[in-house]
Amino acid sequence: METHELQIAIEQMHERWKGATAGEVATYIPELGRADPDKFGITLATTNGHIYQSGDSDLPFTIQSISKPFTFGLALEAFGAKRVAQHVGVEPSGDAFNAIELQNGSNRPHNPMINSGAITVTALLHEKYGNETFDMILERFSLAAGRPLSMDRAVYESEYRTGHRNRAIAHLLLNFGMVHDAAEEALDVYFKQCSILVTCRDLAVMGATLANMGMNPITRAQAFDLATVKCMMAIMFTCGMYDYSGEWAYRVGVPAKSGVSGGVMAVVNRQLGIATYSARLDPRGNSHRGIEVCAELANSFGLHAFDCLNMGSSFLDTLL
Repeated sequence: METHELQIAIEQMHERWKGATAGEVATYIPELGRADPDKFGITLATTNGHIYQSGDSDLPFTIQSISKPFTFGLALEAFGAKRVAQHVGVEPSGDAFNAIELQNGSNRPHNPMINSGAITVTALLHEKYGNETFDMILERFSLAAGRPLSMDRAVYESEYRTGHRNRAIAHLLLNFGMVHDAAEEALDVYFKQCSILVTCRDLAVMGATLANMGMNPITRAQAFDLATVKCMMAIMFTCGMYDYSGEWAYRVGVPAKSGVSGGVMAVVNRQLGIATYSARLDPRGNSHRGIEVCAELANSFGLHAFDCLNMGSSFLDTLL
């Protein structure tokens, strides 16, 4: 059987980038510092259910900030856009992901893709679901991934012990009435959601679920409402790569979210989900290999949303 062109492409990219040594493993969460910097995986999942993998695509790692667009979607479904907008904005901040800063005037976090906004979103969910919040989050993430997911307790406990900056953010939010009184309990849920274990394959399928209008392309289960998916992808496009989001939009041009454990998830609307894993991070907290692979994929297959010069998505359609 002839090897698929997408499979050949990611194998070649994996070979090109596996020797890259730029970047450092995150250590501010001590347990993350144990990651092997040489592990490297790439997975593509199409909206018609095909999977293409190369490298360490089945290696588990914690989802970290890639959880943020999904919990944002859950909050939109639970409360509606108007209520959520009272607590968190949708503007890029230009600041680091863990900045202790709120919008002037409104005292809202700038957007739900940075820690202050994500903690606010999780607190909203906790206000509604209480002790069942994490189980609900885990169930919906599992629906999007197409298999039961679990939490890495060692990473959770490491985050819980050392998450003093996030505690400072949570109490600042409490001071301005952006979160309810049980801020510590909500923050505990946030630490747990960031500690959910995924693989490159899981993230690619979760991305393909968003690309497929909220329906898992393998199980055919509806994980998110269609209107919610639009908002999730919009906020990923403008804010998903921390304070690199503008350059990402310029270079790669698709919705994406990164996490400090080394994952990157990107979405090509109506076509595929892309996931990479490499724990070597750049100074902004994004995977160095992940960015370069996604940029190469976008350039090779015309994935950029505004690309009108090269082969374009119509070429990708012939491959899928």
